[in-house]
Amino acid sequence: QLQLVESGGGLAQPGGSLRLSCEMSGFTLNYYTVAWFRQAPGKEREGVSCIPGFSDRINYADFVKGRFTISRDNAKNTAYLQMNNLKPEDTAVYYCAVRRTSNGFCYSDVAWYDTWGQGTQVTVSS
Repeated sequence: QLQLVESGGGLAQPGGSLRLSCEMSGFTLNYYTVAWFRQAPGKEREGVSCIPGFSDRINYADFVKGRFTISRDNAKNTAYLQMNNLKPEDTAVYYCAVRRTSNGFCYSDVAWYDTWGQGTQVTVSS
């Protein structure tokens, strides 16, 4: 059974950093595209970043470029989202999602991903 478990969320001050992890079980990460999404209260879920398997075609949403870094460790079956210079508007529940694919591309479309984690809360406040 495919399972994703996020961790690393919490409270950070503006300008601070957090590192989210998405640990996967039940499959081999190599063959999957991984994405991070977030959803703030009253807003739609939006794509933050994604990284394909077997490719370096990483995508970032404009609002996190230069601040967030996505990465993956296939040997550990874990993906990460390093978040630096956090802003109050980054406050949201962050989700990781995957889909098995080998086309070397990734997408920010919520509907494209078929397996999701339960989410981890990130709150940025002084």
